[in-house]
Amino acid sequence: MAMAMNGGGGGGGKRRRSKRAAPMADLNMIPFIDVMLVLLVIFMVAAPLLTTGVPVDLPKTGASQLNIEQKPLAVTIDEKGRIFLQEKETRLDTLAAELKAVAKDGFDERIYVRGATRVEYGKVAEVLAVLKTAGFNKTALINAPQGQ
Repeated sequence: MAMAMNGGGGGGGKRRRSKRAAPMADLNMIPFIDVMLVLLVIFMVAAPLLTTGVPVDLPKTGASQLNIEQKPLAVTIDEKGRIFLQEKETRLDTLAAELKAVAKDGFDERIYVRGATRVEYGKVAEVLAVLKTAGFNKTALINAPQGQ
């Protein structure tokens, strides 16, 4: 009587792992990419809205847009003749003092003057004269590009 002696009980001693139980070693990047694309779209839409300040109807010209790295100092004159320094309303007689307090580079700071289409030319000339007598020589008039 011979007895068969197997080393491990049925299968030759090797254990097979089922394919369902294998650990997953990679990350699912699709939700991360989706969130990043949504944030990109939100910032692309919101960025132009942050730099406008006081909304005015600017005159249209064929000049190209300025390439500005930092937020410029802007003096705005709306349709009613009100004067704004950045987004804060101010008076013509206090404009120079407020500009001196805000200007980081002193009198070398570039000042952008935005006048509405329907504002009187005399009002824009008064603002430019106040800037010039205060010592701000780097002034520029802002307009909207032709297609806008």
